Amino acid sequence: MKHFLDLSLISKQELRQIIENSKARKKNRSSKGKVLPDKDKPLEGKLLLMVFEKPSTRTRLSFDLAMRQLGGETIVMNSENLHLGIGGETIEDTARVFSSFSDIVMLRTFEHSTLVKFSELLTVPIINGLTNDSHPCQILSDVMTFEEIKGPIVGKKIAWIGDGNNVTNSLMEASALFDFKLTIACPKNFLPSKKVLNWSKKINNNITIVHDPKDAAENSDCIMTDKWISMGDKGDLKKKRKAFKDFKVNSKLLKLAKKDAIFMHDLPAKRGEEVSAEVIDGKQSVVWQQAENRLHCQKGIIEWCLKGK
Repeated sequence: MKHFLDLSLISKQELRQIIENSKARKKNRSSKGKVLPDKDKPLEGKLLLMVFEKPSTRTRLSFDLAMRQLGGETIVMNSENLHLGIGGETIEDTARVFSSFSDIVMLRTFEHSTLVKFSELLTVPIINGLTNDSHPCQILSDVMTFEEIKGPIVGKKIAWIGDGNNVTNSLMEASALFDFKLTIACPKNFLPSKKVLNWSKKINNNITIVHDPKDAAENSDCIMTDKWISMGDKGDLKKKRKAFKDFKVNSKLLKLAKKDAIFMHDLPAKRGEEVSAEVIDGKQSVVWQQAENRLHCQKGIIEWCLKGK
């Protein structure tokens, strides 16, 4: 049984297999209708249970369509509609029910420990749809998007401008496993996970952390960013915005990158805050191809989890 919890827990060979399978399935669909299944229907008769403790647009749509295109079915449950460790029901009991009624589970939650606990209790695979610590599905599809446009990502320079958050953590793991150079520009009080950084550097010392966005953007092949204020952020948000005031990705910053550099944002975006409208809606932005590829990469992830089961 294969769980998809974090990129660091999967070999680079298997991650590459997921991406190549995702590319192939995307290519082979051509102009088929969105809900028509792939010709081979590899997951016919299988059920994906999607559980959301956090709001979602792209994750929900992409996983739902991915499972349908693979020939399977889906059920969506939100936290307010189920007993997730509350109401007298233990997480162990919930896991037993999930295992009985589904073939695979996708969980989008706050605490990473909740995801890990379910992975230990379930008798079916579970996919990390996002936690406060990581967002591996997003980053794997970002690697796929980069390679569609720019070719192999090995040796390329990626610039991350902004918060050292869950997406940054998964990006650091990807840098180590896919062998690309990553420069992270963030305020000193908003660094990514030290644990993940240390792990990544042991595997492949490709990561540099700076505190001036210009140092990261210069001569980069891709500039990436995310919202400054994420779901569940607590504390003085006004103070946080002030700390990030010089970290907006605008046309002036983008000009420091290579002429053919691309811009990525995992969405949703706040135009005028972490990115200017002229950048996200400009010719170098690939955010919509990036969003669409969530669908295709989820297919690769689901199929990888269930292969041989």
